Amino acid sequence: MNDGTKSRSEERTRKRGEVPDQLELAGGMVPGSAAIVAAATGDSEAHAYGVASFYSLLARPEKKLRVCTGLSCRLRGADEVLSAAREAGLDAEGYSCLAACDAAPAVLKGRETLPEVTPEDMARTGGDWQQLVSSSPRMQTVEGAPNWFGDVGSYDGPLVFDLPAGESEDTSALAAAAELGTPGVLDAIEASGLQGRGGAGFPAHIKWRAVAGMPAAPHFVVLNADESEPGTFKDREVMMRRPDLVVIGLAIAARAVGATEIYLYLRGEFTIPRRRIEATLARLSAAGHLDGLDFHIHEGQGAYICGEETALLEALEGKRGMPRLKPPFPVEHGLWGKPTLIHNVETIAAVPFIVLNGGAAFRDLGRGEPGTKLYSISGHVGRPGVYETPLGVSLDELVELAGGYTGTLKAFSPGGASSGFLPASERTRPMDYKHLADVGSMLGSSGVVVLDDTVDLRWSALEQLRFFEDESCGQCAPCRIGTRYLRDAVDRDIAGTRLSNGEAPLTHVDDAAWQMVEGSICGLGQIAALPLTSARQHFPADFPSDTPPKDSASPSEPEATK
Repeated sequence: MNDGTKSRSEERTRKRGEVPDQLELAGGMVPGSAAIVAAATGDSEAHAYGVASFYSLLARPEKKLRVCTGLSCRLRGADEVLSAAREAGLDAEGYSCLAACDAAPAVLKGRETLPEVTPEDMARTGGDWQQLVSSSPRMQTVEGAPNWFGDVGSYDGPLVFDLPAGESEDTSALAAAAELGTPGVLDAIEASGLQGRGGAGFPAHIKWRAVAGMPAAPHFVVLNADESEPGTFKDREVMMRRPDLVVIGLAIAARAVGATEIYLYLRGEFTIPRRRIEATLARLSAAGHLDGLDFHIHEGQGAYICGEETALLEALEGKRGMPRLKPPFPVEHGLWGKPTLIHNVETIAAVPFIVLNGGAAFRDLGRGEPGTKLYSISGHVGRPGVYETPLGVSLDELVELAGGYTGTLKAFSPGGASSGFLPASERTRPMDYKHLADVGSMLGSSGVVVLDDTVDLRWSALEQLRFFEDESCGQCAPCRIGTRYLRDAVDRDIAGTRLSNGEAPLTHVDDAAWQMVEGSICGLGQIAALPLTSARQHFPADFPSDTPPKDSASPSEPEATK
């Protein structure tokens, strides 16, 4: 193949990556949009249609109001808000978690997330969705655009992110990284013990060294800002309050691994964080701090599965976001088949501190495991928000920062929906990777949801099962069939309907859970049963018609989807 042909081939491949953006410009999955996008990208109409049908924001463009019906929002009145919307004549629908669990109930208006929307707010629209305005005191207008912040806090000690201090744009870490050079930066990341803060907890330095050492060119850096794990909203606040840390961390990472192109994948509902990131990029670029680096911002179109790193890569390449089989891993075969470093927002935002202060300084901040940690906390606490503490604090310590319990603690999820439920007896357990894995749970994305004793855990498990059923990409049978089977089993159990052979509805859910753990391609299918299996294990009284779960170990912690 000659260079000219290769260049044209690469150009066509890159052009396909524009398909989701072009679909959004064309109005989503509306008549004629596939043909418009095919003409603009050189791709087929069939491919454009397939992509449009995969992503919720493209597949249902007529839905302008989406009320979050995640667990935290339902605890705060989301059902009443959705009913009020429909009573007002609005074509509203329930929607997956909007990463606004601290400002529940949240509503997506077009692509803008509104906090703390009330039934009265819906009634005042007069049936016109464009008239919806949140009456929340959080709302403000910045440069003519709606803006709002969540609550943040921290313990009394050294901080890596210091969200309460707000944006600083201190660029000294860039100079420090240049002085250290690639070997020094890689050594600092290794010495820090930094683990991926998106869910899996994989050692960051292994990824960095792998990408840096790959002979294939070019190399890419990708930011995973598709924060869609129910109960999680920390990355939203990092991008809002400290976008400088994100951009500077990406620049340091790119130069260390030999990349000149950086892709930021932000979930489509993150309109306000995107504006903050874009403004920071513009300022740092104008000052010459990002010379030699090319930043691309890609807007997600509504798919939880794209938090899984290989599904995210598929989305960046303009395809449906379906996870790839691994190996090969992205460090070898990532974006467009090239070596790629992927990190989530919190992970990359820790890099400037490590470069400035040394790996040991970061490592020493944790309790048993390195660093501080950003915990999102919502549910039945006095002040839901994002709190920075040493990695490994207990639930009681975290809730004390968050204004205390607002009822009698019954259960909590320590790491988003993917981590299942733990009983109140685990309230003093260190919330880190090891100690949570010891009880069959996981730190995951550290999205902590607190439930008081008014909550039925069978109902809570059902809410999480519905989410995973809706968000399964359908690629592999264990997940596609298993998520539906588990949700149907709990529906039947609540209704008192037995199986056709007379057995109790939950008789075979443990077998289905095992099949999902062992046979699913990615983390979604591997953890989707955990809300149900953990609820049955720890709260049998909430499943009065159930037989005791089988005496088997809880599923081991899989690679998280976030």
